[in-house]
Amino acid sequence: MKKIKIIGAAVLVVLAGLYYYIALPAINIHSSDFWGFIFVIVVLLAALYIQKKKLNRYEIKDSKIVKGFVGVMLGLVVIYLVGTLLSSPIVNAKKYQSLMKVEEGEFTKDIEELSFDSIPLLDRDSATILGNRKMGSMVDMVSQFEVDELYSQINYQDKPVRVSPLRYANGIKWLTNMREGIPAYVRIDMATQNTELVKLKDGMKYTTSDHLNRNIYRHLRFSYPTYIFEDLSFEIDDDGVPYWVCPVKKFNIGLFGGVTVGRVVLCNAVTGETQDYPIDKVPEWIDRAYSADLLVQLYDYYGSLKHGFFNSVLGQKDCLTTTNGYNYLAIDDDVWVYTGVTSVSGDQSNVGFVLMNQRTMETKYYPIEGAIEDSAMSSAEGQVQNLKYTATFPLLLNLSGEPTYFIALKDDSGLVKKYAMVNVQKYQIVAVGDSVSDCEAAYTDLLFDNGIKVEAADERTVKTLEGTITKIAQGVVDGNSHYYIMIDQTDAIFDVSVVDYIDVIKYNVGDKVTIEYKEGEETNTVLSLDGNTVEAGAKQDSADEATSDSTKDTETTQDTKTSADEKTVTEE
Repeated sequence: MKKIKIIGAAVLVVLAGLYYYIALPAINIHSSDFWGFIFVIVVLLAALYIQKKKLNRYEIKDSKIVKGFVGVMLGLVVIYLVGTLLSSPIVNAKKYQSLMKVEEGEFTKDIEELSFDSIPLLDRDSATILGNRKMGSMVDMVSQFEVDELYSQINYQDKPVRVSPLRYANGIKWLTNMREGIPAYVRIDMATQNTELVKLKDGMKYTTSDHLNRNIYRHLRFSYPTYIFEDLSFEIDDDGVPYWVCPVKKFNIGLFGGVTVGRVVLCNAVTGETQDYPIDKVPEWIDRAYSADLLVQLYDYYGSLKHGFFNSVLGQKDCLTTTNGYNYLAIDDDVWVYTGVTSVSGDQSNVGFVLMNQRTMETKYYPIEGAIEDSAMSSAEGQVQNLKYTATFPLLLNLSGEPTYFIALKDDSGLVKKYAMVNVQKYQIVAVGDSVSDCEAAYTDLLFDNGIKVEAADERTVKTLEGTITKIAQGVVDGNSHYYIMIDQTDAIFDVSVVDYIDVIKYNVGDKVTIEYKEGEETNTVLSLDGNTVEAGAKQDSADEATSDSTKDTETTQDTKTSADEKTVTEE
């Protein structure tokens, strides 16, 4: 009998250990997996007891111990269900609504006009295609590894990039390569589309594709058994060292509700070394402590629960929600999630948009009404409907102070072929170009044509200067000829357009001129040019003298000819 008890206890321990090793539940009352783990243990104990006592179905019904097991199981279910209810927005709407602090921002101040080399022109799907193509060209690795599907969006050395580790192609490839680890990761510049396979001196041992203790989830669970982790992201620090960024959930409402991030664990993907930080102390190079989905969910709580839960379902007064997509924007070396905000009634316009910082959860709302992203995407696709290109989810930019949707247009193979810009407030204003610069130029012209943008008033004062030309040179600007002159009164350079002042071609070094101009950054723009070519009289005198000398030479020649004729007659 004692031996049977020992065997039964051993079987229970083994089964519980296997479940824990596979499911990896956090030992934490806020984890629903933990409650499931306890439930499974109770079921196993009840099954072992019934097996041990060899109870039939009638004895099971009458057994007090079995009834005790059933009571415990029912108690666990009740606790879980009641805890879920008391943690829900139904009874905690005000607490959920205040999880995220939202400030109203100023668009033109907060979102400066960005250089296009710092704007991610590709979306995740396009990055995946580029990554797979790069991997396909690496003949020494392609048979053993493939690119993971993570493709985290980060800022690396002030550039928007996506990074993703390689993973073992299958279980056999894992067995043959596990000692060296995974040798590289993919890095894609989202502005230039430059794709690199970054090889590591030492391979990554801790990854999602390992099957035993070096699996990153198992490694984290054994190191932090009570932590409940959010979705992990793969990032690299400023030196290109690969890390796993592992946010730790914080439950602010009841047992299971009000999830934010309380801590972040960093795990070196090569060595497995971990560092644990409070959320307000994480290194600045980290870009993703809060996932985009979590931030969007928190804003939806903020926008929809202002007047309670039942208003969000029934009356829906003043209820706002995010639109059906998001994108990323790099500002001050942080990654911000952008999404539009619209009424829950589902109309085709936005009442504004929000930017949410993925490292700090800082959130800013901009009350700018305009087209919903789907409408802007349809407008862009309509410009190239003959090519059947599809639009990516827009990125919000500040162009000449105008909120503008920037959209990439892709062909059937998923490659970006054209770019579009759509005015947020007047989405019928759409510009398309083969390059970003062409698209911007066309969009700027449309802003002028529609009166949205006007030429800035020239407030420079007109100045006058008189002097003698010391240098003169010719150049061509935008297909038009210009003369650049300097005079003895100043070191400034004066720009004279031949189209506007054709007489400039008459002037040379030494001529006296009077110039009206406006000062510029590099050259001064000439508005009026007048002067006397002081050498003209000398040139005319020289010409007259040359003419006189020519006449004299002609007369001398004629005299000589006459003398010769006379000599000939005499000889005859």
